[in-house]
Amino acid sequence: MKRRMTSLLLILLACGSGSTARREFDGAVAMGYVEAQLAFGPRIPNTAGHRNAGDWLLARLRERADSVVVQAFTHVTVEGDTLALRNFIGSFQPERPDRILYVAHWDTRPMSDQSANLADRSRPVPGANDGASGVAVLLAVADVLKRAPPSVGVDLVFVDGEDYGDWLVRADVLLGSRYYAAHPVGPARPLFAVVWDMVGDRDLRFLREGHSLAGAPEVVERVWAKARELGYERVFSPTVRTPIEDDHVPLLRAGIRAIDVIDLDYPYWHTPDDTIDKISVESLQIVGDVAVALLR
Repeated sequence: MKRRMTSLLLILLACGSGSTARREFDGAVAMGYVEAQLAFGPRIPNTAGHRNAGDWLLARLRERADSVVVQAFTHVTVEGDTLALRNFIGSFQPERPDRILYVAHWDTRPMSDQSANLADRSRPVPGANDGASGVAVLLAVADVLKRAPPSVGVDLVFVDGEDYGDWLVRADVLLGSRYYAAHPVGPARPLFAVVWDMVGDRDLRFLREGHSLAGAPEVVERVWAKARELGYERVFSPTVRTPIEDDHVPLLRAGIRAIDVIDLDYPYWHTPDDTIDKISVESLQIVGDVAVALLR
């Protein structure tokens, strides 16, 4: 029933005379970008799938952005393994001092530690939602900005190594965002930043995340207000949830006004069932509409 209501809402919005952003972003195209990523298999650092997916992402970004920077770096894990990692930064209007930063991670988790089936816990996570959905939204936003450049500077940052290690002790995780926070691209600090993570769930609902509210409450309100303006208040809930350690935290610590837009109420999180049938074009459309409207 909720999926039918969401689809009806999208139809009504498309028929109305509201924001241009509703017509600019294409959720079906974003779903195609999810499919393209999944075709490489799990995007685990130091694997062929990871290298090939990164090369594909870099090529797509170079076709769209005004300028592209590759941050290649290595990280030695607590186990002594050396990971070869890459952040990709695609900039639009790179000369403008007023900038907005969007972030998504493009790697996937090497183990399904949340699976109820113990035998599955050593399997990699396909990452349709946890990884591919955020990347897909940002790439489809890049399509929009290529066709109609923004009046502000926009940086799309695809960070690597977010989901590699042990979340319980915060070891070998958030590697790309930590690196970017320590090595920002360009002299201008962004006006604000949004991390888009796990944004394709068919049963989509975003709560206001605790670290975001503590560190950048005005950015939370800006995003949620834009969602209300577009008619998506059912998806962007006023409910507050407990803090989440995600890619916005290193940015906040670096003084960037960053928030996390994430739907962690996702039963397939960190399991082998995080597959493309668990996400929807409608959810990607909603998120993309909000993301584009914030830039206009």
